[in-house]
Amino acid sequence: MNAVELFVGAGGMALGGSKAGLKPRAVVDWDKWACETIRQNARAGIAPFSRWPLHECDVRQFRYDQIGSKIDVVTGGPPCQPFSLGGRHMSSSDSRDMFPEAVRAVRELQPKAFVFENVKGLTRTTFRNYFEYIRLQLKHPEIVQSQEEDWTDHLRRLEDFESANADRGLCYQVLTEVLNAADFGVPQRRERVFFVGIRSDLKAAWHFPKSTHSREQLAVEKWITGDYWERNGVDKKRQGAAPNKLPTRSKVRAGIKAWRTVREALADLPDPERDPERCKQILNHRFQPGARSYPGHTGSPLDEPAKTLKAGVHGVPGGENMLRRLDGTVRYFTVRESARLQTFPDEMALHGSWSEAMRQLGNAVPSDLAKTVIESVLKSIK
Repeated sequence: MNAVELFVGAGGMALGGSKAGLKPRAVVDWDKWACETIRQNARAGIAPFSRWPLHECDVRQFRYDQIGSKIDVVTGGPPCQPFSLGGRHMSSSDSRDMFPEAVRAVRELQPKAFVFENVKGLTRTTFRNYFEYIRLQLKHPEIVQSQEEDWTDHLRRLEDFESANADRGLCYQVLTEVLNAADFGVPQRRERVFFVGIRSDLKAAWHFPKSTHSREQLAVEKWITGDYWERNGVDKKRQGAAPNKLPTRSKVRAGIKAWRTVREALADLPDPERDPERCKQILNHRFQPGARSYPGHTGSPLDEPAKTLKAGVHGVPGGENMLRRLDGTVRYFTVRESARLQTFPDEMALHGSWSEAMRQLGNAVPSDLAKTVIESVLKSIK
C-alpha cells in the first residue's frame, strides 16, 4: 500500500511501516541531520532507505498534489516538544505543534487510514481539551479552523458538528491508546500515545493489538523458573536478590513472553570502554566518556528493559541514556547500542556526532512497535 510519512526523523515509524508492507511515496522532514542519516543509508544501498523519496522541507510548504499516487496510509510522529515533560508545555502556542499539518495531510490525501504517535505527556490532564481537539480534527478533517477562530472556538464547533452530523462527509473512526514498547518485545520501557484512524466508509473493525510481552513473565522467568538466567548464561552469584513480592503463575497470560532486557539486546556487542579494538569493526559503536550517576538519572539496569532513551533537549543531560553495570558503574550507551534498543537495523548508520545521533534516536519511534501497530491496521483495511 502507498504511504506518506511525515516528520520522518531518523525513520523509526517509516522503517516499521516498510517492514509491515507500506511503500512510501514521500517521506518528509526539515531536520538536516535526520535527512542526511536517510541519505547516507540510501547512498549505501541500505533497504528500505534506498527506496524512500525524501523531501527535506518544512511540511507546512509541502504540496501533496506532487506525489502523483493514491495514498492509502499516512503515518508520522509530529514533534513532541510542545507536550513533553521536559519541554515548556505550550501545546498549541508552541510553533513546533505540527498536529495541524497532520490533519491537513489527512484532509488533502483522504487516506484509508492514518497512524500518528506522540509522547505520553500529551494525555496529561493539562492537555485534556487539546487532546480531544486533536482527536476531533482527525475525525472530521474537513471542518477547518477559520482565521477568526482560536483553537477553543474551533473545538466547540467540532463538538457541535460531532453531535449533529455523526459520520457526514470525510470522517474517520479514531482510536487512541498509550502503548509501552516493552509490552511488544522492544527492549526499552517507552510509553507513547498513538492516534489511529480508519476511514468510516470502509466499515473496517479495528482495535489496538494486544501486548505480547510482560513484566510479570520476566519476573517469573527470573525468580521462579530461572529460565531467564539459564538462557543468558548468568550464574547465581551474578543474579542479585529476588524482590519481596513475586507474581503467581496464574497472573501470567498464556503465550505471553518476558520483557526483553538490555542484556539480551546487546549480548553480542563488545563493551566499548573495555574492548575498544573489537568495537572499531562495528558501525557507530564507540565509547562516549563522561557518564555519571546522580539522583533521578541512574542509568538502565542490565537485566531489565532500558529506561526511555532521551533526545537530550530541554536541558536533559542524557543521564538515562546510560548502562548501569552489575558492579554499579555506569557508562553511556553507544549509538549502536541505542539503535538496538530502538530496534533499528544494525546496518543502519546514524549521521552526526554522538549527541546528534542520540537526539535522532531519542526522538524516534521503536521500529518494531511501529510495525506491530501498522501491520494490524493494514490487515484491517485490506
